[in-house]
Amino acid sequence: MNPRLERLHAYPFERLARLKAGVTPAAGLAHIAMSIGEPQHSPPAFVLDSLRDNLHRLGSYPATAGLPEFRAAAARWLERRFGLHAVNSETMVLPVNGTREALFSFVQAVVDDSTAPVVAMPNPFYQIYEGAALLAGAEPHFLNTTAAKGYIPDLDAVGEYAWRRCQVLFLCSPGNPTGAVLPLDFLRYALTLAERHDFIIAADECYTEIYLDEGSPPPGLLQAAVAAGHDSFERCVVFHSLSKRSSVPGLRSGFVAGDPKILSRFLLYRTYHGSAMAVPTQLASIAAWDDDAHAATNRRLYQEKFDKVIPILSGVLDVERPAGGFYLWADIRGDDERFTRDLFARQNVTVLPGSYLARGSAAGSGAGPDARGSGANPGAGRVRISLVPSVGQCIEAAERIREFIQGHC
Repeated sequence: MNPRLERLHAYPFERLARLKAGVTPAAGLAHIAMSIGEPQHSPPAFVLDSLRDNLHRLGSYPATAGLPEFRAAAARWLERRFGLHAVNSETMVLPVNGTREALFSFVQAVVDDSTAPVVAMPNPFYQIYEGAALLAGAEPHFLNTTAAKGYIPDLDAVGEYAWRRCQVLFLCSPGNPTGAVLPLDFLRYALTLAERHDFIIAADECYTEIYLDEGSPPPGLLQAAVAAGHDSFERCVVFHSLSKRSSVPGLRSGFVAGDPKILSRFLLYRTYHGSAMAVPTQLASIAAWDDDAHAATNRRLYQEKFDKVIPILSGVLDVERPAGGFYLWADIRGDDERFTRDLFARQNVTVLPGSYLARGSAAGSGAGPDARGSGANPGAGRVRISLVPSVGQCIEAAERIREFIQGHC
Protein backbone atom coordinates (compact mmCIF):
# COMPACT_ATOMS: atom_id res chain seq x y z
CA MET A 1 0.00 0.00 0.00
CA ASN A 2 1.03 3.60 -0.57
CA PRO A 3 2.74 4.57 2.73
CA ARG A 4 1.54 8.16 2.29
CA LEU A 5 -1.98 6.98 3.09
CA GLU A 6 -0.88 6.71 6.72
CA ARG A 7 -0.38 10.48 6.84
CA LEU A 8 -4.01 11.28 6.04
CA HIS A 9 -6.20 12.63 8.82
CA ALA A 10 -9.70 11.34 9.45
CA TYR A 11 -12.24 13.32 7.43
CA PRO A 12 -14.28 15.84 9.47
CA PHE A 13 -17.54 13.95 9.01
CA GLU A 14 -15.95 10.69 10.14
CA ARG A 15 -14.84 12.47 13.30
CA LEU A 16 -18.30 13.98 13.69
CA ALA A 17 -19.92 10.54 13.46
CA ARG A 18 -17.62 9.27 16.21
CA LEU A 19 -18.42 12.31 18.35
CA LYS A 20 -22.16 11.66 18.08
CA ALA A 21 -21.92 7.90 18.49
CA GLY A 22 -23.97 6.65 21.43
CA VAL A 23 -25.80 9.96 21.88
CA THR A 24 -29.60 9.74 21.80
CA PRO A 25 -31.15 13.08 20.86
CA ALA A 26 -34.25 14.45 22.54
CA ALA A 27 -37.46 12.70 21.52
CA GLY A 28 -40.05 14.60 19.54
CA LEU A 29 -37.63 16.82 17.64
CA ALA A 30 -36.93 16.13 13.98
CA HIS A 31 -33.26 16.15 13.11
CA ILE A 32 -31.90 19.25 11.33
CA ALA A 33 -28.51 18.73 9.70
CA MET A 34 -26.45 21.92 9.45
CA SER A 35 -23.02 20.30 9.38
CA ILE A 36 -22.41 19.54 5.72
CA GLY A 37 -22.27 22.00 2.84
CA GLU A 38 -24.65 20.06 0.62
CA PRO A 39 -27.09 22.44 -1.13
CA GLN A 40 -30.73 21.44 -0.66
CA HIS A 41 -32.52 23.98 -2.87
CA SER A 42 -34.56 22.58 -5.77
CA PRO A 43 -32.41 22.13 -8.89
CA PRO A 44 -33.41 24.16 -11.97
CA ALA A 45 -36.05 22.25 -13.91
CA PHE A 46 -34.43 23.02 -17.26
CA VAL A 47 -31.17 21.41 -16.12
CA LEU A 48 -32.98 18.23 -15.11
CA ASP A 49 -34.93 18.27 -18.38
CA SER A 50 -31.73 18.49 -20.38
CA LEU A 51 -30.23 15.60 -18.44
CA ARG A 52 -33.27 13.38 -19.05
CA ASP A 53 -33.58 14.37 -22.71
CA ASN A 54 -30.02 13.29 -23.45
CA LEU A 55 -29.73 9.99 -21.59
CA HIS A 56 -29.66 8.22 -24.96
CA ARG A 57 -26.14 9.64 -25.41
CA LEU A 58 -24.72 7.38 -22.72
CA GLY A 59 -23.88 4.83 -25.40
CA SER A 60 -20.41 6.18 -26.20
CA TYR A 61 -17.27 7.09 -24.29
CA PRO A 62 -16.91 10.84 -23.72
CA ALA A 63 -13.69 12.66 -24.55
CA THR A 64 -11.59 13.74 -21.58
CA ALA A 65 -11.29 17.25 -23.02
CA GLY A 66 -15.08 17.49 -23.14
CA LEU A 67 -17.46 18.79 -25.75
CA PRO A 68 -16.41 22.02 -27.48
CA GLU A 69 -19.88 23.34 -26.58
CA PHE A 70 -19.26 22.71 -22.88
CA ARG A 71 -15.91 24.49 -22.88
CA ALA A 72 -17.43 27.39 -24.82
CA ALA A 73 -20.29 27.75 -22.29
CA ALA A 74 -17.79 27.81 -19.41
CA ALA A 75 -15.68 30.42 -21.21
CA ARG A 76 -18.76 32.58 -21.89
CA TRP A 77 -19.71 32.44 -18.22
CA LEU A 78 -16.20 33.43 -17.11
CA GLU A 79 -16.31 36.40 -19.46
CA ARG A 80 -19.73 37.53 -18.21
CA ARG A 81 -19.10 36.93 -14.54
CA PHE A 82 -15.60 38.37 -14.23
CA GLY A 83 -15.49 40.86 -17.08
CA LEU A 84 -12.86 38.88 -18.96
CA HIS A 85 -12.27 38.81 -22.68
CA ALA A 86 -10.93 36.25 -25.12
CA VAL A 87 -11.01 33.21 -22.83
CA ASN A 88 -9.84 30.54 -25.27
CA SER A 89 -12.20 27.64 -24.68
CA GLU A 90 -9.96 25.25 -26.60
CA THR A 91 -6.86 25.74 -24.47
CA MET A 92 -7.97 27.42 -21.24
CA VAL A 93 -10.94 25.31 -20.06
CA LEU A 94 -11.40 21.66 -19.07
CA PRO A 95 -14.47 19.87 -17.65
CA VAL A 96 -14.09 18.18 -14.26
CA ASN A 97 -16.34 16.01 -12.14
CA GLY A 98 -16.87 18.63 -9.46
CA THR A 99 -14.18 20.69 -7.79
CA ARG A 100 -13.34 18.07 -5.17
CA GLU A 101 -12.11 15.60 -7.78
CA ALA A 102 -10.25 18.30 -9.65
CA LEU A 103 -8.56 19.90 -6.64
CA PHE A 104 -7.17 16.54 -5.63
CA SER A 105 -6.05 15.34 -9.04
CA PHE A 106 -4.57 18.70 -9.98
CA VAL A 107 -2.01 18.52 -7.17
CA GLN A 108 -1.03 14.99 -8.20
CA ALA A 109 -0.40 16.26 -11.71
CA VAL A 110 1.64 19.38 -10.94
CA VAL A 111 3.72 18.59 -7.85
CA ASP A 112 7.32 17.47 -8.36
CA ASP A 113 8.02 15.35 -5.28
CA SER A 114 11.76 15.17 -5.95
CA THR A 115 12.36 18.67 -4.59
CA ALA A 116 10.88 18.59 -1.04
CA PRO A 117 7.79 20.50 -2.23
CA VAL A 118 5.43 22.62 -0.15
CA VAL A 119 1.72 23.20 -0.82
CA ALA A 120 0.43 26.26 1.03
CA MET A 121 -3.21 26.58 2.06
CA PRO A 122 -5.54 28.58 4.30
CA ASN A 123 -6.23 27.26 7.78
CA PRO A 124 -9.14 26.39 8.38
CA PHE A 125 -9.46 24.73 5.01
CA TYR A 126 -11.23 22.21 2.80
CA GLN A 127 -9.47 19.01 3.79
CA ILE A 128 -8.97 17.92 0.18
CA TYR A 129 -6.16 20.52 -0.05
CA GLU A 130 -4.21 18.81 2.71
CA GLY A 131 -4.90 15.27 1.55
CA ALA A 132 -3.90 16.10 -2.01
CA ALA A 133 -0.63 17.60 -0.80
CA LEU A 134 0.24 14.64 1.41
CA LEU A 135 -0.50 12.02 -1.23
CA ALA A 136 1.52 13.96 -3.81
CA GLY A 137 4.54 13.86 -1.49
CA ALA A 138 4.36 17.53 -0.50
CA GLU A 139 4.32 19.14 2.93
CA PRO A 140 1.31 21.29 3.82
CA HIS A 141 2.03 24.82 4.95
CA PHE A 142 -0.89 26.30 6.89
CA LEU A 143 -1.80 29.99 6.71
CA ASN A 144 -4.10 30.86 9.60
CA THR A 145 -7.19 32.88 8.70
CA THR A 146 -8.40 34.57 11.87
CA ALA A 147 -10.88 37.28 12.80
CA ALA A 148 -8.00 39.63 13.64
CA LYS A 149 -6.91 39.51 9.97
CA GLY A 150 -10.43 39.56 8.53
CA TYR A 151 -10.04 35.84 7.75
CA ILE A 152 -7.56 36.70 4.98
CA PRO A 153 -4.36 34.59 4.77
CA ASP A 154 -1.29 36.57 5.83
CA LEU A 155 1.07 35.98 2.92
CA ASP A 156 3.74 38.12 4.53
CA ALA A 157 3.91 35.66 7.44
CA VAL A 158 5.30 33.02 5.07
CA GLY A 159 9.07 32.90 5.28
CA GLU A 160 11.50 32.82 2.40
CA TYR A 161 12.34 29.16 3.04
CA ALA A 162 8.71 28.08 2.56
CA TRP A 163 8.21 30.24 -0.52
CA ARG A 164 11.32 28.77 -2.14
CA ARG A 165 9.85 25.28 -1.74
CA CYS A 166 6.26 26.22 -2.54
CA GLN A 167 4.84 24.67 -5.71
CA VAL A 168 1.11 25.34 -5.17
CA LEU A 169 -0.74 27.97 -3.17
CA PHE A 170 -4.40 27.15 -2.52
CA LEU A 171 -6.78 30.07 -2.12
CA CYS A 172 -10.52 29.86 -1.46
CA SER A 173 -12.85 32.80 -2.03
CA PRO A 174 -15.44 33.11 -0.63
CA GLY A 175 -13.78 31.09 2.06
CA ASN A 176 -14.92 27.81 3.56
CA PRO A 177 -15.81 28.06 6.43
CA THR A 178 -15.27 31.79 7.06
CA GLY A 179 -17.13 33.28 4.08
CA ALA A 180 -14.38 35.88 3.62
CA VAL A 181 -13.89 37.31 0.14
CA LEU A 182 -10.33 37.89 -1.04
CA PRO A 183 -9.96 41.44 -2.42
CA LEU A 184 -8.59 42.04 -5.91
CA ASP A 185 -5.47 43.71 -4.46
CA PHE A 186 -4.76 40.62 -2.36
CA LEU A 187 -5.05 38.38 -5.42
CA ARG A 188 -2.71 40.63 -7.38
CA TYR A 189 -0.18 40.50 -4.54
CA ALA A 190 -0.42 36.69 -4.50
CA LEU A 191 0.31 36.72 -8.23
CA THR A 192 3.38 38.87 -7.61
CA LEU A 193 4.65 36.27 -5.13
CA ALA A 194 3.85 33.44 -7.55
CA GLU A 195 5.92 35.10 -10.25
CA ARG A 196 8.76 35.84 -7.85
CA HIS A 197 8.93 32.31 -6.42
CA ASP A 198 7.60 30.36 -9.42
CA PHE A 199 4.59 28.56 -7.95
CA ILE A 200 1.04 27.93 -9.16
CA ILE A 201 -2.02 29.50 -7.56
CA ALA A 202 -4.98 27.12 -7.40
CA ALA A 203 -8.06 29.21 -6.62
CA ASP A 204 -11.07 27.30 -5.32
CA GLU A 205 -13.95 29.58 -6.37
CA CYS A 206 -16.84 27.14 -5.97
CA TYR A 207 -18.72 29.60 -3.69
CA THR A 208 -18.21 32.62 -5.93
CA GLU A 209 -21.89 32.78 -6.93
CA ILE A 210 -23.10 32.73 -3.29
CA TYR A 211 -22.60 36.28 -2.02
CA LEU A 212 -24.70 38.66 0.05
CA ASP A 213 -24.18 42.03 -1.64
CA GLU A 214 -25.72 41.99 -5.11
CA GLY A 215 -23.73 45.07 -6.01
CA SER A 216 -20.38 43.53 -5.12
CA PRO A 217 -19.78 40.01 -6.46
CA PRO A 218 -16.50 38.45 -5.31
CA PRO A 219 -13.58 39.05 -7.67
CA GLY A 220 -11.75 36.10 -9.15
CA LEU A 221 -8.12 35.12 -9.70
CA LEU A 222 -8.37 35.35 -13.51
CA GLN A 223 -9.78 38.85 -13.11
CA ALA A 224 -6.74 39.77 -11.01
CA ALA A 225 -4.42 38.22 -13.60
CA VAL A 226 -5.85 40.38 -16.38
CA ALA A 227 -5.62 43.46 -14.15
CA ALA A 228 -1.94 42.64 -13.65
CA GLY A 229 -1.35 42.29 -17.39
CA HIS A 230 -1.34 38.49 -17.51
CA ASP A 231 -3.88 37.84 -20.27
CA SER A 232 -2.73 34.23 -20.60
CA PHE A 233 -3.35 33.66 -16.88
CA GLU A 234 0.23 32.59 -16.20
CA ARG A 235 0.52 30.39 -13.07
CA CYS A 236 -3.26 30.65 -12.47
CA VAL A 237 -5.84 27.88 -12.36
CA VAL A 238 -9.38 28.39 -11.05
CA PHE A 239 -11.91 25.75 -10.04
CA HIS A 240 -15.66 26.23 -10.54
CA SER A 241 -18.64 24.00 -9.88
CA LEU A 242 -22.39 23.85 -10.40
CA SER A 243 -22.95 22.21 -7.00
CA LYS A 244 -23.38 25.48 -5.10
CA ARG A 245 -24.30 27.79 -7.99
CA SER A 246 -27.11 25.61 -9.31
CA SER A 247 -27.89 23.35 -6.31
CA VAL A 248 -26.95 20.17 -8.18
CA PRO A 249 -24.24 18.58 -6.00
CA GLY A 250 -25.08 15.13 -7.34
CA LEU A 251 -24.44 16.17 -10.93
CA ARG A 252 -20.71 16.31 -10.13
CA SER A 253 -20.04 18.94 -12.74
CA GLY A 254 -17.50 21.72 -12.84
CA PHE A 255 -14.58 23.04 -14.81
CA VAL A 256 -11.04 24.30 -14.40
CA ALA A 257 -9.69 27.26 -16.32
CA GLY A 258 -6.49 29.21 -16.58
CA ASP A 259 -2.92 28.94 -17.83
CA PRO A 260 -3.03 26.88 -21.05
CA LYS A 261 0.47 25.48 -20.46
CA ILE A 262 -0.60 24.06 -17.12
CA LEU A 263 -3.93 22.81 -18.42
CA SER A 264 -2.31 20.97 -21.33
CA ARG A 265 -0.29 18.91 -18.85
CA PHE A 266 -3.31 18.45 -16.60
CA LEU A 267 -5.26 17.16 -19.60
CA LEU A 268 -2.51 14.61 -20.24
CA TYR A 269 -2.80 13.46 -16.63
CA ARG A 270 -6.59 13.26 -16.88
CA THR A 271 -6.53 11.04 -19.96
CA TYR A 272 -4.93 8.40 -17.72
CA HIS A 273 -6.89 9.34 -14.61
CA GLY A 274 -10.16 8.25 -16.27
CA SER A 275 -12.19 11.32 -15.40
CA ALA A 276 -14.16 12.15 -18.55
CA MET A 277 -17.57 13.72 -17.92
CA ALA A 278 -20.62 11.94 -19.35
CA VAL A 279 -22.14 13.69 -22.36
CA PRO A 280 -25.64 14.08 -20.81
CA THR A 281 -24.00 15.73 -17.81
CA GLN A 282 -22.10 18.10 -20.08
CA LEU A 283 -25.23 19.06 -21.98
CA ALA A 284 -27.17 19.71 -18.77
CA SER A 285 -24.20 21.74 -17.53
CA ILE A 286 -24.19 23.90 -20.66
CA ALA A 287 -27.79 24.86 -19.92
CA ALA A 288 -26.84 25.77 -16.35
CA TRP A 289 -23.75 27.85 -17.21
CA ASP A 290 -25.68 29.73 -19.90
CA ASP A 291 -28.38 30.86 -17.45
CA ASP A 292 -27.67 33.42 -14.71
CA ALA A 293 -31.25 34.01 -13.53
CA HIS A 294 -31.53 30.76 -11.59
CA ALA A 295 -28.23 31.46 -9.84
CA ALA A 296 -29.55 34.84 -8.69
CA THR A 297 -32.74 33.19 -7.38
CA ASN A 298 -30.64 30.62 -5.54
CA ARG A 299 -28.51 33.39 -4.05
CA ARG A 300 -31.55 35.29 -2.79
CA LEU A 301 -32.66 32.24 -0.81
CA TYR A 302 -29.36 32.23 1.05
CA GLN A 303 -29.62 35.96 1.62
CA GLU A 304 -33.08 35.43 3.13
CA LYS A 305 -31.72 32.74 5.44
CA PHE A 306 -29.02 35.04 6.79
CA ASP A 307 -31.63 37.80 7.21
CA LYS A 308 -33.81 35.47 9.30
CA VAL A 309 -31.21 33.48 11.24
CA ILE A 310 -28.70 36.09 12.37
CA PRO A 311 -31.17 38.16 14.43
CA ILE A 312 -32.23 34.98 16.25
CA LEU A 313 -28.67 34.02 17.13
CA SER A 314 -26.92 37.36 17.54
CA GLY A 315 -28.16 37.90 21.10
CA VAL A 316 -26.72 34.61 22.38
CA LEU A 317 -23.90 33.75 19.99
CA ASP A 318 -20.92 35.62 18.59
CA VAL A 319 -21.81 35.39 14.91
CA GLU A 320 -21.30 37.70 11.93
CA ARG A 321 -22.87 37.90 8.51
CA PRO A 322 -20.23 36.69 6.03
CA ALA A 323 -19.52 38.32 2.68
CA GLY A 324 -20.06 35.07 0.81
CA GLY A 325 -20.81 31.37 1.04
CA PHE A 326 -23.61 29.88 3.10
CA TYR A 327 -21.90 29.21 6.42
CA LEU A 328 -21.98 30.89 9.80
CA TRP A 329 -18.56 30.65 11.45
CA ALA A 330 -19.75 31.09 15.02
CA ASP A 331 -17.50 31.75 18.00
CA ILE A 332 -18.93 29.77 20.91
CA ARG A 333 -16.10 30.77 23.29
CA GLY A 334 -15.78 27.23 24.57
CA ASP A 335 -15.21 23.60 23.68
CA ASP A 336 -16.51 23.16 20.13
CA GLU A 337 -16.73 19.37 20.38
CA ARG A 338 -18.72 19.50 23.61
CA PHE A 339 -21.00 22.21 22.20
CA THR A 340 -21.68 20.10 19.10
CA ARG A 341 -22.35 16.91 21.03
CA ASP A 342 -24.60 18.55 23.63
CA LEU A 343 -26.53 20.53 21.01
CA PHE A 344 -27.26 17.29 19.16
CA ALA A 345 -28.30 15.53 22.36
CA ARG A 346 -30.66 18.28 23.55
CA GLN A 347 -31.96 19.85 20.34
CA ASN A 348 -31.27 17.25 17.58
CA VAL A 349 -29.39 19.84 15.52
CA THR A 350 -26.03 18.88 14.03
CA VAL A 351 -23.29 21.44 13.41
CA LEU A 352 -19.58 20.86 12.76
CA PRO A 353 -16.82 21.56 15.30
CA GLY A 354 -14.49 24.21 13.92
CA SER A 355 -11.40 22.40 15.15
CA TYR A 356 -12.18 19.59 12.69
CA LEU A 357 -11.60 22.01 9.80
CA ALA A 358 -8.17 23.26 10.86
CA ARG A 359 -4.78 22.15 12.10
CA GLY A 360 -3.00 23.24 15.22
CA SER A 361 0.18 24.50 13.60
CA ALA A 362 0.15 27.88 11.92
CA ALA A 363 3.53 27.21 10.39
CA GLY A 364 2.98 23.69 9.10
CA SER A 365 5.66 21.12 8.60
CA GLY A 366 7.00 22.76 5.46
CA ALA A 367 7.72 26.15 6.96
CA GLY A 368 11.30 25.65 8.01
CA PRO A 369 13.44 27.67 10.40
CA ASP A 370 11.95 31.07 9.52
CA ALA A 371 8.41 30.08 10.50
CA ARG A 372 6.27 32.51 12.46
CA GLY A 373 2.88 32.43 14.10
CA SER A 374 0.91 30.72 16.82
CA GLY A 375 0.52 26.96 16.93
CA ALA A 376 -3.07 27.13 18.19
CA ASN A 377 -5.84 25.56 16.12
CA PRO A 378 -7.67 28.56 14.58
CA GLY A 379 -10.91 26.60 14.36
CA ALA A 380 -11.03 25.69 18.03
CA GLY A 381 -13.90 27.30 19.92
CA ARG A 382 -15.96 27.76 16.77
CA VAL A 383 -18.62 25.79 14.95
CA ARG A 384 -19.62 25.85 11.29
CA ILE A 385 -23.35 26.19 10.77
CA SER A 386 -24.39 25.38 7.21
CA LEU A 387 -27.54 27.19 6.04
CA VAL A 388 -28.46 24.63 3.41
CA PRO A 389 -31.85 23.41 4.71
CA SER A 390 -35.04 25.26 3.84
CA VAL A 391 -35.66 28.74 5.19
CA GLY A 392 -38.17 27.33 7.68
CA GLN A 393 -35.77 24.65 8.91
CA CYS A 394 -32.97 27.19 9.27
CA ILE A 395 -35.22 29.40 11.40
CA GLU A 396 -36.28 26.44 13.56
CA ALA A 397 -32.66 25.31 13.97
CA ALA A 398 -31.60 28.83 14.98
CA GLU A 399 -34.38 28.94 17.58
CA ARG A 400 -33.29 25.57 18.96
CA ILE A 401 -29.67 26.72 19.13
CA ARG A 402 -30.75 29.86 20.98
CA GLU A 403 -32.81 27.81 23.42
CA PHE A 404 -29.89 25.45 23.96
CA ILE A 405 -27.47 28.28 24.70
CA GLN A 406 -29.89 30.08 27.00
CA GLY A 407 -30.68 26.94 28.95
CA HIS A 408 -27.41 25.06 29.08
CA CYS A 409 -24.39 27.20 28.23
